[in-house]
Amino acid sequence: MFWNELGPQAAVFFLIFARVFALLSVAPLFSSSSLPGMARVGLTLLTSVLILPWINVAEITSLQQEVVDFSAMGLPAADAAVADFGLKYVFLLIGEAFIGILQGFILNLITMAFQSAGQFFTMQMGFGASAVFDPMAQEQIPLMGQFFNLVAMLVFLIINGFQKLFFTGILVSFQAVRAADLIRAQGVFMEVFIGSMAVLFRQAMSMAFPIFGTLFLVQVTMGLLAKAAPQMNLLMLGFPLAILVTFTILLFVIPVLMNTFGAVFDNGFNVIESLLMQLRGSPI
Repeated sequence: MFWNELGPQAAVFFLIFARVFALLSVAPLFSSSSLPGMARVGLTLLTSVLILPWINVAEITSLQQEVVDFSAMGLPAADAAVADFGLKYVFLLIGEAFIGILQGFILNLITMAFQSAGQFFTMQMGFGASAVFDPMAQEQIPLMGQFFNLVAMLVFLIINGFQKLFFTGILVSFQAVRAADLIRAQGVFMEVFIGSMAVLFRQAMSMAFPIFGTLFLVQVTMGLLAKAAPQMNLLMLGFPLAILVTFTILLFVIPVLMNTFGAVFDNGFNVIESLLMQLRGSPI
């Protein structure tokens, strides 16, 4: 059998590889089409090799004594977890990949918050008809949404986001949760999804509010001027004025926004760590 021939290290290595590859396939920057697939696979292999010595193999292989009830899905119970490439091991691989996808999904929610913040005031500043192609999302997004996204990626690099991603998202995740814990936590995922979407909207509004509120005051002022002086062509004057006001505000609030972006990223990593702890601590 595979387990007896190569030992537990090889089987555990493939479990690590599944989670890391799923995370890098969904996480921001790494999921970009500009990153070659072979580079992503090579990074996954390197990361898996570096993480393997830090993983408690005995804890993972203790799943051999756990019997997971698959009767609800019409499948027989399995008595061994990583003893061979059997049914249980396949489910463990799928579970590891799902954990990685879940972590990458939360990180993508963070980048969506930055894009949404730019979308809130793009129309008001006169860039409603302009859009740029986002190679990571593979879609057209508003110009200011892409600007906020690029600033966020810069902040991600400044705050050592890669180190936090590999430490919190990968190493700590293996120490906190196993694939078998997913079966015990059916109700956690929807709770995390709804909570993450609420946090996404709140963070996007907090980042866009200084510019959005100022543009609202500009629009109100332009409306009052249109009533006071109907002969003025305020429609043509309003667009360049809104653009000028927006970039002037950005010039002053960018330092504050960068601190906010860093706090949002830190909060995202805390959410991932909290989610992993909830999965591990979920009752059977």
